[in-house]
Amino acid sequence: MTESLRRSSGWITACLLALAALALAGSVQAPASPSLLPPGAIAPTDAQRATARKIGRILEEAHYSHAPIDHRMSDIVFQRYLEFLDPQRSYLLAADVNDFSAYRYQFDEMIRTGNIDPAYLMFARFQQRNRERMQYALSLLKSEPDWNADESYEFERTHAPWPADQAQIDDLWRRRIKNDALSLLLTGKQWPEAADILRKRYERVLKRIDQVTNEDVFENLMNAYARAFDPHSSYFSPRSSEEYRIQMSLNYDGIGASLQVVDDYVTIMNIIDGGPAAVAGTLKTNDRITGVGQGHEGTFTDVIGWRLDDVVQLIRGKAGTSVRLQVLPGGAAPGSPEKVLEFVRNKITLEAQAAHKEVKTVARNGRTYRIGVITVPGFYQDIAAQNAGDENYRSTTRDVARLLHELKGENIEGLVLDLRGDGGGYLPEATALTGLFINHGPVVQLRDTSGRLEVLDDPESAPTYDGPLAVLVDRMSASASEIFAGAIQDYHRGLIIGQTTFGKGTVQNLVPLDRWSKEPVNGQLTVTIGKFYRVTGESTQHRGVEPDIPLASVLDTKEIGESALESSLPWDRIAGVPFKTSTVAATEPSVALLASAEDVRAQHDPDYRWLVSDIAAIDNLREQHSVSLNLKLRREERAREEKERLERENSRRVAKNLPPLKTLAELDKTKENLPDVMLDQAAQIMTDVVTGVRPAPVQKTALAG
Repeated sequence: MTESLRRSSGWITACLLALAALALAGSVQAPASPSLLPPGAIAPTDAQRATARKIGRILEEAHYSHAPIDHRMSDIVFQRYLEFLDPQRSYLLAADVNDFSAYRYQFDEMIRTGNIDPAYLMFARFQQRNRERMQYALSLLKSEPDWNADESYEFERTHAPWPADQAQIDDLWRRRIKNDALSLLLTGKQWPEAADILRKRYERVLKRIDQVTNEDVFENLMNAYARAFDPHSSYFSPRSSEEYRIQMSLNYDGIGASLQVVDDYVTIMNIIDGGPAAVAGTLKTNDRITGVGQGHEGTFTDVIGWRLDDVVQLIRGKAGTSVRLQVLPGGAAPGSPEKVLEFVRNKITLEAQAAHKEVKTVARNGRTYRIGVITVPGFYQDIAAQNAGDENYRSTTRDVARLLHELKGENIEGLVLDLRGDGGGYLPEATALTGLFINHGPVVQLRDTSGRLEVLDDPESAPTYDGPLAVLVDRMSASASEIFAGAIQDYHRGLIIGQTTFGKGTVQNLVPLDRWSKEPVNGQLTVTIGKFYRVTGESTQHRGVEPDIPLASVLDTKEIGESALESSLPWDRIAGVPFKTSTVAATEPSVALLASAEDVRAQHDPDYRWLVSDIAAIDNLREQHSVSLNLKLRREERAREEKERLERENSRRVAKNLPPLKTLAELDKTKENLPDVMLDQAAQIMTDVVTGVRPAPVQKTALAG
């Protein structure tokens, strides 16, 4: 949910210059002290020590809060780092945490000097405990547990006390392993098969423990510092920086295949349309990569048991270069003949993450209405392509504008812009996208670290679409999504439908750490340098954007959102700016009338009632923090949950004149997709807007169950 500001704002340039000065100023190195680390432990590099000093200086001086890295902040960083290491308090002992407490108030000095060994010492202890737990877990698989014992497993331990001693942590893990096995037994497996599955699982975990690099530890440590300032300041390692670039540009150079580690093999999960692998047609889903060779004759590197991201780095490369894969066909036993496939890398476009459209039809009063839907998964822009002069560079606004022209050609009568799950992205795209729907005017106000204000206008001279509009949001709609939704609401340009949004009202700047460095420094930092405000002066921070017409959602606003995050900045408001509201809303039914019509429809809509009942069941499960380890009781609980789920599904089906199901297994086998209730209701509301009248009263329907 990062808002990245790279251009288009005067105070951004000033912030960049300030960051440059800070980056150069933070290069003083303290004398090295003897290492605390045991032989063979992961240790920080000199480059990482230098990067730590630079990050500390930038955070302390450039962050919006101006918070100093002092003893108070040191305590917060210490707690964040512990949470990164052991969030469920299941590996470290109370004695370990007590030992670590000697460093609780040293994290301020550590990042200032670059002497960050104590944090690596903490990780070394965690790594040791991790190995011990996996070895203990494997030992427990030698004998079958007592499934009749009346005991439970507490799986939610975020705020639980640290295990007091070896006996307590052994008992915790005995219950955890028993629950893992019991979960497999509930799927119909017997103990020998379940034990074998778990043995392989824990052995893989043991292997991954020793694949952790100093880069992994450093990234977690620096994020403990960044997140102590606010939840959205972050450090990206060089590898994570590349993944961030891919998210923003929706492209990378490679062969076009989605990968996942399955039983130590990097396995093909999906072939991306249009990529070299899809064009060749020789690589198949479930094929397993056993080796990677560079060029036509490069030596193969065996990659069985490797980390996924390490294998990905070998396969990716510059467009036009060759890579060879040694592949074990899907389903073939280890040791079977392998095939060697060669691909020429090319630019891969991630179309699934780009804006896309569909047309929904709604029958009303003897007529069918066509409602266009544009789904916007993120606010992206291929900055590198634009800077290179590519006239066809990808961006959210460009893609949506193209889709709008296509939908106009399909004679839509209203539009729903679906921003559910859209966590934001490149902030200038929010103002540009808004400009496709409003007459030229201000979109958002920005206040920087020094208190300076700037108003960003939409860059479009005239709207691309001026018809009826609704914006569908949920709790995961954040940042740029909230800027867009807030502007549409403030201008009275369209309806906001769905759930209260995330509540992220802060702006981050992306800082490549080697930009002004006199010595090599890897990675980049996103630091919160401002807050944004609606044209009315209201902040979306914490509070989000409230929908005009609320809809039910499975997302829990108490668990998800800015207000649920530690160290988040507070809500506030500033003066508004002049803007002219849209005249479109004056010709549409009032929000109150539309909300009333939706309420009547939702109360009797089988799909909506099914969603509400599903949410109630999920809420009941959320209240549980432990489960029984008695096999008979768990089977009874599972049977009851499945029976209730089947009843909810059949209630919906009967009301829609669909045949009821005998088992849930039938639901998985049917080709019928479960309804997207929120989107369907948004289309219904948009039809209410288009018709200009309140829909006819819905006849009450008798529901089964």
